[in-house]
Amino acid sequence: MILGLSRTWSLVGYLIAAIIILPLLAIIAQAFVPDEDVFGHLFNTVLPTYISNTILLMLGVCICALLIATPAAWLVAKCHFPGRKAFQWALLLPLAMPAYVVAYVYTDLLDYAGPVQKTLRFWFDWQAPGDYYFPEIRSLAGASVVLALVLFPYIYLLARTAFMEQSSSLQHASRVMGCGPWQSFWRLSLPMARPALAVGASLVAMETAADFATVSYFAVPTLTTAVYDTWLGYGSLSAAAKLSAIMLLVIFSMIGFERFARRKQQLFQKQSGPNETSVSKLTGLNAVLATAYCSLLLLFSFLLPFVILLQYAWDYFDESWNAAFWEYSFNSLYIAAIVSVIAVCIGVLLIFIQRISPRVSDILPSRLASTGYALPGTVLAIGILVPFTMLDFAVNDLYEYFGQAGPGLVFTGSVFIIIFAFCIRFSAIAIGSVENSYKRISPSLDMAAITMGLKPKALLWRVHMPLLRKGIFAGLLLVFIECMKELPAALLLRPVGFENLATYVFQFVSDEQLEHGALAAIVIVLVGLVPLIYLNRSLEQEN
Repeated sequence: MILGLSRTWSLVGYLIAAIIILPLLAIIAQAFVPDEDVFGHLFNTVLPTYISNTILLMLGVCICALLIATPAAWLVAKCHFPGRKAFQWALLLPLAMPAYVVAYVYTDLLDYAGPVQKTLRFWFDWQAPGDYYFPEIRSLAGASVVLALVLFPYIYLLARTAFMEQSSSLQHASRVMGCGPWQSFWRLSLPMARPALAVGASLVAMETAADFATVSYFAVPTLTTAVYDTWLGYGSLSAAAKLSAIMLLVIFSMIGFERFARRKQQLFQKQSGPNETSVSKLTGLNAVLATAYCSLLLLFSFLLPFVILLQYAWDYFDESWNAAFWEYSFNSLYIAAIVSVIAVCIGVLLIFIQRISPRVSDILPSRLASTGYALPGTVLAIGILVPFTMLDFAVNDLYEYFGQAGPGLVFTGSVFIIIFAFCIRFSAIAIGSVENSYKRISPSLDMAAITMGLKPKALLWRVHMPLLRKGIFAGLLLVFIECMKELPAALLLRPVGFENLATYVFQFVSDEQLEHGALAAIVIVLVGLVPLIYLNRSLEQEN
């Protein structure tokens, strides 16, 4: 906080923040509008099931993800075993895989007509479903496991970093005091990593609450599917807004609870150089078990679904390689490119204002703008439809007032609304990436530049931008891949006749014909691999 910016900078910051929180305000306002008893009917019939399923799903996914991610993070951070270097980045790959694709693959493998149950019936001579028990994949538990397989890298990445940053002197002290490796993990490493685990679990819970495609495919009714069905099935924007408000209440309560639970968990460590000295070398059976655990986790979360996708794409290549594939790929790419650039510009501008201005009020816009990511895609879509539907009506009424034919759905009937929604949802990612890069630029550099007579624009363009290159590039990549994968908002907001790769693949998944959409799914996965590999390399260089 070293330079008094003009009020114009502050106004621009508040204008951006106001636009980003507009859907949230619209949902709250629309939730108080009376509807035609649709919400009352839902409240008396299925709403308790929606709420309980949402909470149970979030808990189930978080527990499963914690159970599989924490051991993997600790092994990679604290132990030497065959394949450790490869597993460090390979265990992040599941993030590139759309959850509904994984759901389809495992349903195809594990349901009654799938190859697994067929083989079991052949081996044991079972003739009917009553002859044996097999877990139902299309269930709440099945959805929890599938989502955990895709989302566990959020916890793995944060926990791995936390374990690697733990001081080696503490580990040595625990060994001197008689703690074995297991006791050292349970009584020292795990409690110190709890804040990172809590943050990772909260990210997993938010992604779970926002998931639409997987729970829809598994026929598990949650608040996300309820919002979608209420809007498209009943056509009631007010009832959909009420459901969205309940969903936001669940999400913000969860975030508040997570922060309340770890409010006193402040751990300070004195880093004493590289921690490679504290890494234990596993030998014999322990090394085999560690490699086997990480291999199986990677196999079931990424390799198996990806190989099956490749097989589908190979078998149905002639049917998939068509004009529609190219058109929808282009739609996804240009929307993701536009949104990435806009989101990064928003991030740079808001964080620059926050860093340079001495006014406390200038911190608020960046904080408000970061709330967009907490809005699930379906909720965000409803929040955007409310004001832009009114705006479309107002434009057409204005044309009629002057005796002209109205232009129709200018906003809600064009691609603009998808770009607008994606910018609001993913600006928080760009803001976080830019803010993280700004923390590495010493304030003394700003003071030196200002002493030499640089104005704010010159300071941003000539000093900060060159130093922010890596953070900006990372933000561009992350926003780009999220745009390629985002499905619920695109499903609700797409204009008539418009498709992108995510909606295109989901249509085939819904029709139980992923074979024909496998090529498009592979494009989504491959595009998602690029930022993951880049970010992992950046983390390794920092370490």
